[in-house]
Amino acid sequence: MPDYQTRIQTLTFGGMDFRIRSLLDRQQYADPDGHAERAGIPPAHWSLFGQIWPAGRLLAEAMASHAVDGKRIRELGCGLGLASLVLQRRGADIVASDVHPLAETFLAYNAALNGLPALAYRTLRWDAPGNGLGRFDLIIASDVLYERGHASLLAELVCRLATSRGEVLLADPGRGNSNAFNRALRAQGYAVDEQRRPLDGNDAPPFRGRVIHYRRGVGETGGV
Repeated sequence: MPDYQTRIQTLTFGGMDFRIRSLLDRQQYADPDGHAERAGIPPAHWSLFGQIWPAGRLLAEAMASHAVDGKRIRELGCGLGLASLVLQRRGADIVASDVHPLAETFLAYNAALNGLPALAYRTLRWDAPGNGLGRFDLIIASDVLYERGHASLLAELVCRLATSRGEVLLADPGRGNSNAFNRALRAQGYAVDEQRRPLDGNDAPPFRGRVIHYRRGVGETGGV
């Protein structure tokens, strides 16, 4: 038996209900074989992959209606993979990825819990090549800019993974590092469209949450 506790919650995105197994709280920790340590995940960060984060909810809700027909999609830092599960139910071509050694296990469990086929998954370090899967038309992520160096690292990864006409959609809880990421993607030729969204029922305007859409070949309608 694993040395951590979990719980199951029901979440709704785009009118669709999903049962999600997550870690019970942020105090859970188990790395008996040192897999997380070798992946560069410190004990204090071990449980973060297994939480339901407000920005993860934002991204999942966005993916419930985003145009996905004919697009190859990659989720970066998927954690529990809420957005990937929504896309799987919609029949999208989605590959989820994370560096945490348990992300794939939780994602597979949650897919089965909702009667969905297993999702395509690849372990991916952001400083590594693209795992030989080619390029993607849509790259999505949520709350991935929580350290200062993540903006440049993620921008370089997008450059390696995106098609020439690819788009990026990022859900962010209002961290300041999103400004650096915006600048980096503008330098790659992306236009930035930033929309404010409430993170929860207590979030009042101006909302902390941001759904930021990056596209090439279009004019900017918002953002910083």
